[in-house]
Amino acid sequence: MTAAFPGLLILVWVSSFGLTKLLCVPSSAPGLLDHPNERSLHVTPIPRTGGLAILASLLLGILAMHMAEWLGVVAWNTSGADRPGVWPWIIGPALAVGAVSFWDDRANLSPGLRLGLQGIAAVGAVWGADLVVTAVPVPLWGVVPLGALAVPLTVLGLMWMTNLYNFMDGMDGFAGGMAVLGFGMLGSLAWLGGAQQLALVSLLIAVAAGGFLVFNLPPARIFMGDVGSVPLGFLAGTLALLGVRAGVFDLWVPLLIFSAFVVDATVTLFRRLLRGVKVWHGHREHYYQRLVLAGWGHRKTMAAEYSLMLASGVTALLYVHGTEPIRFGLLSLWVIGYIVLARGVHAVELKAGKRGIEA
Repeated sequence: MTAAFPGLLILVWVSSFGLTKLLCVPSSAPGLLDHPNERSLHVTPIPRTGGLAILASLLLGILAMHMAEWLGVVAWNTSGADRPGVWPWIIGPALAVGAVSFWDDRANLSPGLRLGLQGIAAVGAVWGADLVVTAVPVPLWGVVPLGALAVPLTVLGLMWMTNLYNFMDGMDGFAGGMAVLGFGMLGSLAWLGGAQQLALVSLLIAVAAGGFLVFNLPPARIFMGDVGSVPLGFLAGTLALLGVRAGVFDLWVPLLIFSAFVVDATVTLFRRLLRGVKVWHGHREHYYQRLVLAGWGHRKTMAAEYSLMLASGVTALLYVHGTEPIRFGLLSLWVIGYIVLARGVHAVELKAGKRGIEA
């Protein structure tokens, strides 16, 4: 079975690379351009259709995966995360969310309509694939049951993951790099946990994002757009929930892996809510945006964020194999670490402001 893995991964990467290269041409269909606005960190119009290459290549890989299964080249588990009938309820809604996002890229849908359609997709995935998280483990404390709140909290969590990935797609190489590193680590841990199909789908997403990332590194020639970032957030959430529900890993593992996005987006949202700002309006208040604006630029900020992603991924691996005290210690260290990092961003801004005054 493992012999089929490299071929599928190469197929998807080549497809994504080739399609993204074609879409880099501004005159290519569908020809959507991202014009700079008050939220942007770029200054010239850039195509924002790279997500089409990621989704098309992922779909190609999944079809090839099932064709290999039909031909008897591979055989999957029939329980846990790889049980039959799960994937249509995950991939189908993800493609639907991608279609809505592409529509939004072209027509600027209202926030209410977008959220409503995303909610339908989230409910469909949670119900159809049985992704409900019924309890949250707390190291050294025990398991906290969610009771009647399990379903609504799971749906809301999935919707938030879908949107926060979109919020964090605002810097060259950032969301694409998170997809490569995040889904790559998720796939690796799924493989170690015996969920081979979950592992392969995660790795297919990682390599599809990798083919796109070649053209998205600073200075970016193309952006993934909502058609890429929103489905990637949805897939990050659903694959994480699938692994948790099947017992491959607990909830803290995917939260650690994607914590660079989860923490930045969540803290920024609450800070804006406390100020009474309309949170659906564009802005440049995320920590990564603040670093770029404070003079770090795209490359230095991207390198720092990639280091953070790698560190959180390694921590997730240590968490999986750690004892309860070790798990508690790792989570505690990251809470402290993110507080320190937030203060560090503030210090960078103060230093940049001081330099500006002195100049």
